[in-house]
Amino acid sequence: MAPSRRAGFVEHGRNFGPHDHVCWRYRDAHDLHDRVREFLSEGLSLGYRVRYVGAGGPDALVRDLDGIDGIGQALRTGAAQVTSLDTTYPPGAAIEPAAQVRTYGEATDAALAAGYAGLRVAADCTPLVRTPEQLDAFSRYEHRIDRYMVDRPFSAMCAYAADEVDERAFAQVACMHPTSDASYAGFRLHAAADRAVALAGELDRWDEDLFTLALHRADLGPRGGQVVLDATGLTFIDHRNLLHLSRHAADRGTSVVLRTSWPGASTLVDLLDLTNVRVERAA
Repeated sequence: MAPSRRAGFVEHGRNFGPHDHVCWRYRDAHDLHDRVREFLSEGLSLGYRVRYVGAGGPDALVRDLDGIDGIGQALRTGAAQVTSLDTTYPPGAAIEPAAQVRTYGEATDAALAAGYAGLRVAADCTPLVRTPEQLDAFSRYEHRIDRYMVDRPFSAMCAYAADEVDERAFAQVACMHPTSDASYAGFRLHAAADRAVALAGELDRWDEDLFTLALHRADLGPRGGQVVLDATGLTFIDHRNLLHLSRHAADRGTSVVLRTSWPGASTLVDLLDLTNVRVERAA
């Protein structure tokens, strides 16, 4: 059976499973710390090793976790960890997506080897998306790590400060997550089971630029000679975005299978004569 993943919008940091990936735009430090404590406290109760990543020294990060039951013991035994971005990334440095995925892969393997059920991370990613170069690299990373999560017991909350990351920038990272706290993007493009990619929400003219950017950053590769999009959660896609999807596939010498229950998709594909896009009716 394919691992189940939560998708859609949420109001808190609870009720997440071993493969879940949530994006949160926090209002202030109080909001951030509440969500982090919810997410990591649940992780500890489920037997995961948990890690909190953020700016500031280790002592300050530990204080942010005050209120989690048994956090002192968890920190002493290694069940809970903190990582300071101040020591891992110089100010303004862009993340290297593949390297960071490897880092979390190794950390997940280490947690499993130590007897934990997996790894759960809550990270304040704000310092890593302050420049356009950082935002581009981190958005690419978000999709890569989401692919990793589908098959491995690694779950994460990626948090961004509302007073530093504007809605346009936040939409660029939020659309790469299956789960978010609010609808800053009309669609979600994220990893799915069996190496497919899920496309959910609505795609109209207002999402055209963002969708094109998301496709470019996700760099969707073919599976068996084609890109398979699980679009069971798609409620609308206009002709502009179908054209962008077709061009994306053509640039990579592949075709797209769009599995959706939205009845208008096949009609539009036929009208546009998109020979490299095939619509399959979702069950």
